[in-house]
Amino acid sequence: MTAGNKLFDDMSKLMTNAMGVAQGAKTEAETAMKGFVDRWLADRDFVTREEFDAVRLMAQKAREENAALAARIAALEAKA
Repeated sequence: MTAGNKLFDDMSKLMTNAMGVAQGAKTEAETAMKGFVDRWLADRDFVTREEFDAVRLMAQKAREENAALAARIAALEAKA
């Protein structure tokens, strides 16, 4: 009975160690892939979400100002 328990204990330790190695390999692969993707994106001159949102807000403000100026010009032309 003791030999059977030792065998199960050894198998349990082996499986635990194997899972630890597999988890480490997974983490290392994820880190390598993230680094690759980050470098690839940096080489492509993509903008960040924050930069995109800032430019979008500037464009929206410019459109609103253009509409207001167009209405003002129309009002002035109507008076003339």
